[in-house]
Amino acid sequence: LSMIKNEKYYNLFSFWILGLITLVCIIIIVGGLTRLTDSGLSITKWEIFRGILPPLNSMQWEKYFSEYKSIPQFIYLNSSMTLQEFKFIYYWEYFHRLLGRIIGLFFFIPFIFFVYKKILNNHLTLNLVSVSLLILLQGFLGWYMVRSGLTENVSVSHYRLSIHLLTAFFILSSLFWIFINH
Repeated sequence: LSMIKNEKYYNLFSFWILGLITLVCIIIIVGGLTRLTDSGLSITKWEIFRGILPPLNSMQWEKYFSEYKSIPQFIYLNSSMTLQEFKFIYYWEYFHRLLGRIIGLFFFIPFIFFVYKKILNNHLTLNLVSVSLLILLQGFLGWYMVRSGLTENVSVSHYRLSIHLLTAFFILSSLFWIFINH
């Protein structure tokens, strides 16, 4: 019994889920590299819409660098960092957050289409609603994790980092389960 009510959308659904699985694998790798390069605290604010574009001029770069200079990681570990070095760590975190936004759009736009067209059965729809809640939670957890390193610590809380990574694996395994069972 197929979970896709309209068989003409079966391949589209399959490609969508495979695309999501690929994007989640990529963001996990980029997130790991962001952590290994100590880049995760380079963006000190949660700018959901304004943060879509990176700084585009020297004044904007100075603003972001100035905000980074006020946190313990810069004060205690990176006080000799140059703007060029800051740009390197900034871009790791920026691409990690950009991928998160892309995943959100790549999930929600087709999902709304599939629901609107009544292509999915109720069980599959419920599973995808669960994934959507995990994706939203993941965005919040990312910011909650970053916040832990902005005031007193030179890095993020390892507990919050673990929860953030574990949630990514829940999303990945849920998508994989949906793929093999649809």
